[in-house]
Amino acid sequence: MTRISPLSARRTLAITRKEFRHITRDLRTFFLVTVSPAFLLLTLSYIFAFDIEQFDLMLWDMDQSALSRQYVAALIADGDLRIQQHVSSYAEIDQQLLQGGLDGGILIPAGFEEQLLSGRPVNVELVMDGADPFSAQQGSAAIEQRTNAFAAQFAASHSLARGGLDLRGVVWYNPTLKSLISMVPGLTAVVLCMPALALALALAREKETGSFEGLIASPIRGSEYLVGKLFAYVSSGLASVFLAWLAAVLYFKIPFRSNLLFYLLLAADYLLASMGFSLIIANFVRSQQTAMFLILMIFFVPSFFVAGLIYPVSHNSMAQLVAYSLPTTHFIAISRGAFLKGVGLAELWPPAAALLVMGLGGLLVSLFMFKKHLA
Repeated sequence: MTRISPLSARRTLAITRKEFRHITRDLRTFFLVTVSPAFLLLTLSYIFAFDIEQFDLMLWDMDQSALSRQYVAALIADGDLRIQQHVSSYAEIDQQLLQGGLDGGILIPAGFEEQLLSGRPVNVELVMDGADPFSAQQGSAAIEQRTNAFAAQFAASHSLARGGLDLRGVVWYNPTLKSLISMVPGLTAVVLCMPALALALALAREKETGSFEGLIASPIRGSEYLVGKLFAYVSSGLASVFLAWLAAVLYFKIPFRSNLLFYLLLAADYLLASMGFSLIIANFVRSQQTAMFLILMIFFVPSFFVAGLIYPVSHNSMAQLVAYSLPTTHFIAISRGAFLKGVGLAELWPPAAALLVMGLGGLLVSLFMFKKHLA
């Protein structure tokens, strides 16, 4: 019978101290043990949160009556619907929807108060941005529900047997609200993370296989090494952009309303941004497995759920910070704008500028951190 030796508190404490040093000194282990559960909680929570918190709308009130203001007040009473801008033409509505900052517009016709008081039905028009069909459907349902409640309350308070509000919805850019038409351009941003992953794996592979040692003995500068690799992968990545564009247009029959060269230029901007992050990550890892894990966990998985692909970007400040720190969020807006709305640089310069800053910032940080020696 094997005798179990008594537990030594001194030896146990020594092992504990050793493992604490290992955890705190190895950033990968520290991330897995301490940070990753909270990170996964933040990410996975949005997978199961199906409700859209807020709809930002325009208002075109052609009646400007006390009753039309009461109707608008009933729509926005709970804060889920917000009037962000007052407009006076369809051209203004079109311009705001092209820029992508608002979800739709409500048009109250002239004679709204007079017709309601006389018991005649009034047609209120709702214009929604079909580039995001899920948001358009939920927004239309929410506005219709509030409109029906206001009409029923008004009819009861004025002893009207008939009449009321008739909400007539119009969807622009994707009239059929087919999810595929919106999803394919958005998914293009997610799948184009693969060239950035390939760059990180290439850098990690050279360290893992020992070929990086040959660089140390060569006269090549670290900046030349990184910029050369970056240029090669961005250029090659543009081929994947073109192939993805062909699949979207020819196979899925997604309408493309922009200029292809302009779209490729913005795609290069996106590739630069995503690969800038890859260069930073590659400075910390020495194995391909770790590089793949970090790229997938930090960029690929969150891009599905917080970047506006399936649901709009949350209005929660922390969620917005996470979303807009991802290059994918900005290119989803660019890709959908180019495919479905045919917009140009005048509307897409904010996300394009954000990607350029990310790309150049990532390259500069990686150049600063890069050391031409083995750790």
